[in-house]
Amino acid sequence: MAALAMARRMASRYDSASRLGFEMPTNPLKNVLPALLALLLAAPAVAQTPPAATPTPGLGAPSLPSGAFEAPAAPTPAPAAAPAAAAAPTPAKRRPRAMARPAAPRETTINADDPRPTLTADTLPGTALASERYLEIVKAGGWPTLPKGPSLGEGTRGPVVALLKRRLSITGDLQGADAGNLFDGAVTAAVKRFQFRHGLRQTGIVAGRTLDEMNVPAQARFRQLASSAQRIAGSTFAFGPRYVVVNIPSAHVEAIENGVVKRRYVAIVGRPDRASPTVETRITTVNLNPNWTLPPTIIKEDIIPGMRKGRNVLAQKGVKVFSGGQEIPASSIDWSSARALNYTYRQEPGPRNALGLVRIDMPNRDAVFMHDTPSRNLFGGDQRFNSSGCVRVQDVRDLAAWLLEGAPGGWDRAAIDAGIATKERKDIRLPRAVPVAWVYMTGYATPDGVVHFRPDVYGIDKVGGGALRDLGAES
Repeated sequence: MAALAMARRMASRYDSASRLGFEMPTNPLKNVLPALLALLLAAPAVAQTPPAATPTPGLGAPSLPSGAFEAPAAPTPAPAAAPAAAAAPTPAKRRPRAMARPAAPRETTINADDPRPTLTADTLPGTALASERYLEIVKAGGWPTLPKGPSLGEGTRGPVVALLKRRLSITGDLQGADAGNLFDGAVTAAVKRFQFRHGLRQTGIVAGRTLDEMNVPAQARFRQLASSAQRIAGSTFAFGPRYVVVNIPSAHVEAIENGVVKRRYVAIVGRPDRASPTVETRITTVNLNPNWTLPPTIIKEDIIPGMRKGRNVLAQKGVKVFSGGQEIPASSIDWSSARALNYTYRQEPGPRNALGLVRIDMPNRDAVFMHDTPSRNLFGGDQRFNSSGCVRVQDVRDLAAWLLEGAPGGWDRAAIDAGIATKERKDIRLPRAVPVAWVYMTGYATPDGVVHFRPDVYGIDKVGGGALRDLGAES
């Protein structure tokens, strides 16, 4: 009732945000949900003055006992190679071998030790309040833009450090700092706090993605919070003692028990042209050694074009074709005809199977699910938006073991490994279905008031926060 009353109070103020220059997201529930996007504009307007260095309470997070703000240990340098005994002379016309370009260092992290869930029953009101605070920052003039240049770290001095301190103070990451030009330990801790809130490695150094995120305008951050609030405002998700959350922009999966994240996993989610949809349903079954019936999207966009070009993608991927339950040869199909879509395409269990060795079944109208993958190298990247709609989970066997706790037969991790080793299909029902939500939150607040941001990989915020399009299952 309190949330509804708040929404009603905000309804009359929806146009205020538009007058400030924001194109607010639309929603068919005009009398309630747009009010959430006005975001508590009851406070009188603030004069357009340069932002002060006084921190806004609740926007930053203190260091966690778990050590989530500790910078990762520096890698041990490799030993120098011994000099060659007698190098042969290089022929005059031989072109020098191109040096391999080293991989870019990973800048993102999933904050595995943070026990706070991304989505709780308090996320909507918390995000609405955070939106109000960011709107006040916008009305006060936003924050300064940091110039491009050398990385900033502890011990750096100069005017840009004073600008950095001001930037961090506005969002509450730095509190009680002087206005000096020294990048000291307090600034290092503040930068790590900022990095934590943006899903970045806590290095304490301002460069690369950290600098880019600091320079995102306050207006854009407000829009992220407002749009995210709208997207979850109509949720009817059944929070329970155990549930699973996938925040698509974060590309991670959370297993939550009694209000605490027990496990957080790196994930691969849908690429922008095959976006993962928002889903609220229940996990019912774990499949070991699954086969995979290809959905129309994959058949139409991947299989048929490949066969038309003379590439036997069916053989390459281990896919068989069936008509009326009987396998038929690929040579009998007219790949130039629309009838090629009318067959059933199935990939048998095995190392090439796109689902890997484990599938987590969650019935839903979009036919998406979570699963293993043979392409595990993708988990090591920063840009983990590579699937065709479903969510690939890095340590999916561990997630399956958590889901199957209490299931008849004692399906712990060892039993799951043993079941996979048989290479036989095995479907194991959960003792009790576990609620699961796939959400798209680019800005959100945890119950302690800490505000988090993630990239708008699908460009949803820019077009007004509309719903994600329906998609089928993926490879």
